[in-house]
Formats: sequence, C-alpha cells, structure tokens
Amino acid sequence: MRIHQLSQRLSNQIAAGEVVERPASVIKELLENSIDAGASQIDVEVEQAGIKLMRVRDNAGGIYKDDLALALCRHASSKGSEVEDLEGISSLGFRGEALASISSVSRLSLTSSQDESGQGWSVSVEGKEMEAEIRPASHGKGTSVEVRDLFFNTPARRKFLRAEKTEFNHIEEAVKRLALRHFSVGFHLRHNQKSVLNLKPASTQLEKERRVAIICGSELIKNVVAVDVTHNDMHLYGWMGEPSYSRSQAVNQYFYVNGRIVRDKIVSHAVRQAYKDVLYQNRHPVYILYLDLDPRAVDVNVHPTKHEVRFRESRQVHDFLYRSLHRVIADIRPGDGDIQNGNSVTYTTSTGNTGYQGVSSVAQGSQPELNATPSQSVLGLNSAGFPGGQANAGGFSSPGARQYSAPSQSSSVAEQLTSYKSLISSQADGADHLSAPSSMDNEMPPLGYAIAQLHGIYILAQNREGLVIVDMHAAHERITYERLKKSFNFGGVVSQPLLVPITVHLSKREVECVDQYQEVFHSVGLKLESMGPESIVIRQLPALLRDADTESMVRDTIADLLEHGASTRTEDFINHLLATMACFGSVRANRQLSTMEMNALLRDMETTERSGQCNHGRPTWVQKTIGELDKMFLRGQ
Repeated sequence: MRIHQLSQRLSNQIAAGEVVERPASVIKELLENSIDAGASQIDVEVEQAGIKLMRVRDNAGGIYKDDLALALCRHASSKGSEVEDLEGISSLGFRGEALASISSVSRLSLTSSQDESGQGWSVSVEGKEMEAEIRPASHGKGTSVEVRDLFFNTPARRKFLRAEKTEFNHIEEAVKRLALRHFSVGFHLRHNQKSVLNLKPASTQLEKERRVAIICGSELIKNVVAVDVTHNDMHLYGWMGEPSYSRSQAVNQYFYVNGRIVRDKIVSHAVRQAYKDVLYQNRHPVYILYLDLDPRAVDVNVHPTKHEVRFRESRQVHDFLYRSLHRVIADIRPGDGDIQNGNSVTYTTSTGNTGYQGVSSVAQGSQPELNATPSQSVLGLNSAGFPGGQANAGGFSSPGARQYSAPSQSSSVAEQLTSYKSLISSQADGADHLSAPSSMDNEMPPLGYAIAQLHGIYILAQNREGLVIVDMHAAHERITYERLKKSFNFGGVVSQPLLVPITVHLSKREVECVDQYQEVFHSVGLKLESMGPESIVIRQLPALLRDADTESMVRDTIADLLEHGASTRTEDFINHLLATMACFGSVRANRQLSTMEMNALLRDMETTERSGQCNHGRPTWVQKTIGELDKMFLRGQ
C-alpha cells in the first residue's frame, strides 16, 4: 500500500463523521456561526426532523461576496489567524470545519447579503472536487444556510438515525441550550411549517426568567436560587435548584463555560459535592449555571464537538464551584425569599484575593476561604455562637432548655452517642410551664408560631401565609447535625497515632499523589508517609474513624485526588458518624413537646443552615397558603 493524498471530499466526510452526528449537530453548528456573527434574531426551519431540510437564517452583517466560496472550504475561518489565538478562544466556533463537513454529506447552499438592498449572493458546492458555484440571489441583510437531504451520499450513516420525533427532540434541545445562554438573541423554531418555539430577545432579569420558564417550565423558575459569585477572574452566576426540587434523572442541568455548554467531570463532581448533604438518595439537582473566566485559563480545543473543555487550574475551578454552591445551599433558610411560595432567592458576593467577604441577601456570616483545603470547605463552617467550645448541640435554644457541652473529640463514638441519648431524657423536664406568645405581633417570624402537635410527629404552626407543617424529628435532626459539625470544626480534627502502622501497597502514580497532597491529608487528620516507590504507611488517622476501613478510605481518597484534584472522603466518613449521632440525639416520634419547645424548634430552624432538609435529604417542612387551603374547601368559588 502506497501513501497517497486523500481527496478533498473524502477528507471532509471523515471530518463530518466527528462533527455531524445527526441533524441536531448541523443546527448547533449553524446557530453558533450566526451567534458569533452578531445576530440578534435567528430563524430555524426544519422538515422531517431535518433529514429533508434544515434552514437557518440570521440578521447579522453577512459575508463578503469574495469570501463565500472560501466559507465552504475546510479550515477557513474569520475567528482566528495566529497560533496565539488558540490560547484564548472566546468564540463558539474556531476550527472552520463545520460548513465544509456539512456540505460533504448533504446538498448545502449559502446565501448572504451585507445591506438592505435585497441583493445578495449564493454559493453551493457540487461534484467530487466540491467546486464552489456563486450566483446572484435575492436576500435581505444577513445569512441563510440551507441543508437538504442529509447523508444522501452516505446511506450507512443515515441508517443510524432514529425516529423523526426523536431526532426533532434533539434539534429542539440544541436550540434551547443556546437560547438559555444567549438571551440577547431571539430564536424562532419551525417544524413541518408549524411554529414550535418562538423566543424574543431578553434584556431584563424578568425577561430572562420568563425565557427560562418557557424552556424549562414555570415550576423550575419558582424553585431556584439566583446565584452571582465573583472571585478574582472567575464569575459564577445563574440559577440553582432548591434541594427539595430535585429529579430522579439528570434533566434540566445546564452548565456553560464562557458561553459554551459543556459536559465536564470537574464541574459535575463539584456540583454533586455541593448538593450531597441535602439531596434524598439518588436524586439529581437542577441548575442553569454560567462560569466566565479568562479564556486563556480554559482549553476548548480538546474535542471536535466542543462539548468538553480542559481547565488549566482544574483544582481552583473545582474549589470555587464547590464552595460557592455549598455556601448558597447552606444559606437557604425558611423565610429567605419564601421559595416554598414560588419566589426565588438571590445570593450575591464579590471577592478579591483574600477569599469570600460577600454578604448574602439571606444571611450574613463568615465565608470559607478559597485557599482553604478541601476538608475545610466541608468542615470549615462558621463556629460563631459557641464560646469556649460549648455548643447546644442537641437541645432547643429556648429559654429554660438545658445547655449541652459537646463531648471531646478524643472520646469514642459510643461515648458520644451515650451523651446524646442522655440529652433526650433531660429535655423531658424542659420548659413545659412556658406558654406560646399571647398574640401574633407585627414581627411574625417566617415559620410563625406553633398551634398544635399532630400524632406526636408533626408540628402545626401559623404564619402570615397560612399553615406550616414541620416534621419535628427531621427538623431537629438537621439542627443537631449542623451544630455537631460546627462543634467538631471548632475543636479541630483530633488525630490518633496508630500503635501498629498500616502499610498500603499502591502504584507509583498513587504514591506520587500522596507526596503531592500531603497538606490535604494532614488537614483532615491523616498522616501518610511513602515507604518506597510503590507503598505508603498510615501512621495516624482521625479519632472518630478508628473503627473505619482505613485502607479503603485512603485508596478512595487518592483516586478522587487523581481524578478531580480534590477529595472529601474523610469528611464524608466523619459526617456520616456525626449524622448518626444527630439521629440518635434528636427528638423521636410520639414525644410530646410543650408549646414553648415547639416554638423554640421553629426559631432554631430559621437560623440553621440547610434546615429545609434533614440529614437524609427529606424535607423538614412544607407551607400551605391560605389560597391553597381555600381551594381545597372550594371557598370563594
């Protein structure tokens, strides 16, 4: 076999195999070209899910007549000309392969005009050598690309296409993904002469939220938190779903980096870690988030479809995303925007080089430093309110309630559990003689005041909106858990030397990882030393984890560090034990609470982080408004 030059058509078809997977791939590439050209209105028309026809028309500046033929050539682009341009790509497209690849597997024509005279020029390619033919055409200002008979010359590719409905769903999703980021552009999608999606340009926040509601559903925008966090040259903004508004499947998850929607393992891991303490079992959060950073800090030239990126400082990006979202979730409390009533909460912070110093609209408090270790991002919570290391870790903060001193970190888990169990019996002698407030004053708290206890399980309270129903065990479990975490962080991680060190055999790469992240291991109470090119020894570990499978935990932690540049395995083990203690140390079902104790629990919920969900991700309270109650009893109808 002699080496020979591939024909231009075959080269383009090989490239099309990477770029053009289905009709939706064509629509995506054409829409990105129009957006890069500065269009403010894009009309998309498809027939038979794009297999017969796809037409994309924009109102951008158009293309020069002399450049029309070049536009259909491979590696021809207006978005970069030097090698340095690849180091800071800010446009959606840059390779110059899309039109050439599409034209090699379809019948493509491109028509463009640079003025409002109505006179333009059209170009198409035909034959084996794909020679361009230019002719006059009637066209308004802008560009139209018409793609007919997709895969007509590659029937094997056409056999892999799905049903018409499935293929059109992919097209619609491609349009929606771009519409959720480029709000200044109007999109109109038609299928088989029927209008499917018509989105006007959105400039105000209300118009943007209306577009999100049209695309993702009105319920989503009613159950989200608006996020706006800045640190150095990284800016994270958008909407993240309230933990109770989760899904069984990973739907309505959109993440954009510099305007480009991506699927990145660093991003996904950071978001999962931020939500892990509040989601129920295998539920998935919803979010529409945008990350803007220096284009030179991210490489988008790693995949033909541009769905994947590579961050130059992946650990910094991971930590920024995790801590930002984790802090926002922690600050969602009852009354903070009344998410349960359909209003969103906005969390805004802006920082310099020193870390978070921002102020949330829902709470003020110290924020974790961005240069903190991964363990501090989980355990480094605000310990204010616990002078001298004391914490009301399990009881209510009501007048007359007995205060509890958190046990020392060196005590065993069994001893701490015994201490928390004794708290329950002490609460039985609590403030039963205290009564509820005599009147509903103007300073009505978000969760209102308790009026009854139902079946020893639920607390019924009245607030301005109507009826509040609280699962008292779930709510108290979250309160106790958060206080245990704060108390644990206040006392620091107490390590325990091992009488007999544990030797772990690893690969050379894993041992190098241990040496690289010594500071991370030390911050969570682990002392690891390399004993050779392929083995390490564990000399001490956190006192709370003396009974844990230490070797497996270390191996999993190293795997996380190699994969994501961060790990919270140790914190997960500790938090699991603290959650178990919180469950044992919380009020149980059929425990009769006094009115004052019920009100104290409500007040604690209003000031406790993540109080909307228990340790297992279940909701702790629901709101029934007067309107909903009236509807149930047909009042006013």
